[in-house]
Order: sequence, then C-alpha cells, then structure tokens
Amino acid sequence: MIEKGKISTLQMAILIYPTIIATAILLVPAITGEQARQDMWMSPIWASAAGFLSAFIAIQLNKRFPEQTIIQYSETIAGKFLGKVIGFVFIFFLAHICGVILREYGEFVKGNFLDTTPMIVILGSIAFVCALAVRGGLEVIARSAQIFVPVVTVLFIFVLLLLSPELNPANMLPVFEKGLMPSLRGAVVPAGWYLEFFMISFLLPFLRDRKKAVKWSAVTVIAVLITMVITNMVTLFVFGSLTPKFTYPVMEAARYISIAEFIQHMESVVMAIWVGGIFVKISVFFYAAVLSTAQWLNLSDYRPLVFPIALIVTVLGHWSASNLQELEIFLSETFPFYSFIFLAVIPVILLLAAAIRGKRSNKSSN
Repeated sequence: MIEKGKISTLQMAILIYPTIIATAILLVPAITGEQARQDMWMSPIWASAAGFLSAFIAIQLNKRFPEQTIIQYSETIAGKFLGKVIGFVFIFFLAHICGVILREYGEFVKGNFLDTTPMIVILGSIAFVCALAVRGGLEVIARSAQIFVPVVTVLFIFVLLLLSPELNPANMLPVFEKGLMPSLRGAVVPAGWYLEFFMISFLLPFLRDRKKAVKWSAVTVIAVLITMVITNMVTLFVFGSLTPKFTYPVMEAARYISIAEFIQHMESVVMAIWVGGIFVKISVFFYAAVLSTAQWLNLSDYRPLVFPIALIVTVLGHWSASNLQELEIFLSETFPFYSFIFLAVIPVILLLAAAIRGKRSNKSSN
C-alpha cells in the first residue's frame, strides 16, 4: 500500500467532522434560510439522510474491497479502461472541490480581515501549510486534527453561549407555516455537504479497527446534524427573517456579542474556528486528491506529487470563481448536484455493479 500509516476510527471521526462542518457553519444558514425561512432549523435534519446514505455506500464498498479506494476498485469493477476514466474524473472532482474550498477560505479571510492582501497569497499560504501536513502522511493529518478540533469545538460553544442574551426563540414561529416543502427545499444544499461523508472511503483502508467504522460514522453524522441544527437555530433566533441577507450569519452574530463592554469583538474567535476547521477540511480533500493521483498512476509513493498538486489546486481555487457572488451561486445552485453525481451516483453504480457481478477483493469481509 502507498500509505503506511494507520489511524483509529475515532481519529477518522475527528477528521470527517470538520471536513463537513468547517464551511457549513458559515455558509449553510444563509442558503437554507433563503428557502426554508423560519423552518431553516429543520433542513439539516432532512439533509442528514444523505450523510447516512453516503457513509453506508462507502462502508459497503470497503467491505468488498477493504484495502482499496474508489480509484482502485473502479478498475476491478468496471474494467481497466472504464475504471481509469472513472478514476480520472474523480481526481478532477477532488482537485476542483479542494480549489473551491480554498476559494471559500480566501473570500472569507480577504472580505473580513485581510482586504488588501492579494487573493493568490492567501490561497497559496494555506495550500502550502496543508501540503506540509499531507506530505507528512495520514497520521500527521489525524494528529493535527486531534489538536485543532477540540479547541475549535470549545471556541464554537463559547461563542454560542455568549450569544444567549441576544436569542429570541419567537423568531422560529410559526412552525410549518407553509408545510414541509420549504424546509425540504432548504435541505437540498446542506445535503451536498452531507454527501462529503463519502470521503471516509479514502480513510477506511487505513483503519486499525475497521469493525467500529459503522458506529463512528453514524456518530459523526449525528454530531454534524446537531451542530448544523444548533447553528441554524442560533442564527434564526438572532436575525429572524433577515438571516438570508447575510453571507456569513455566524460572523455577523458574533459581532453582536458585548458582555459589560469587556467581552466583545468576537470576530477573531470565529476566524480561529474557521482557520482550524478549514485546515483539516482542505488537508483531507488534498490528501484524497494526491493519494488518488498516485494510485491512478500506479506510483509507489504519493509524496513527490504533493507540491505539484498543491500548485494546481491553488490555481483552481483562484480560477473557480471571480468573486464572492459567483462562488455563492455555485454553492447554492451547482454544488448539490455536482456532489450528488460524484459522491452518490457513481459510488451507487459501482456498488450495484460489484454486487451483480460478484466482484470483491481476496481480502474482502463477508
């Protein structure tokens, strides 16, 4: 195997949690609020079905091909030529999404903090840091996440607690004013984020205790569900019907915090939450892109590809959107269907084809 490191199922959960949440807590409330209005807190609940489905598909494929990723078993299932084609488009998808995540980070940092810094510098700096983590291997990324994620989680809870004096639960009324449809329409976009749970397929082959994968995958989906619901409720309680008017409702809500004129200007805490979470998210997608490329090319080591792909991803991030408005349109209109094709449709077709043709590796589990 190209990757020699091993991680536990708990480390996998710690890696995947910020991979979903890092960008969702800032962007999803405004997008879901546009469709669901005061029922926006329910949209992540309906969308979580996509997370459970995506994790289930990844685990079922891993049971048939325990030592392989989708790049490898697509050749086993579909044949060498078609498998290579699937692998190539999947690598492009990973690299492109990694670039989009970079751009989300760049737009947030430049728009709120470093407004005079060139975008390419912001993108290149975070890409370089993540490249160093990826070059260190999966264990390095996992241990970095073990440091960042607890700190980020505590800071996030701290911000929510400080917002408690500003909360107005009456903003969520009336519930189901226009039935279920608004909240279901609002669930389409967060479902795109939940589908990213398929990224566990790049971590499952390197687990020490794979029997606990189902348990910790379900726990992580539930943790993401709870986080998204609480985030949507807090922003709804603070802003009410104005929530969709803000690009980053959580950031705007943090600006409301003022305790005895001593604890205030909490935007820096939100920034710390964002940077810690986005580092893990970019590293996971970047690692998957680099590992996939090495497997597609049948290389014995993925490390020589890290910095060249970092450069490609940085360029993709710079080109992925010309401004914040264009990025928002992509995330709210294109991304849900884009991720659905690559993180649900293709894996489901591969799983069905493997089941019908009886394909499985020699080391597969029953």
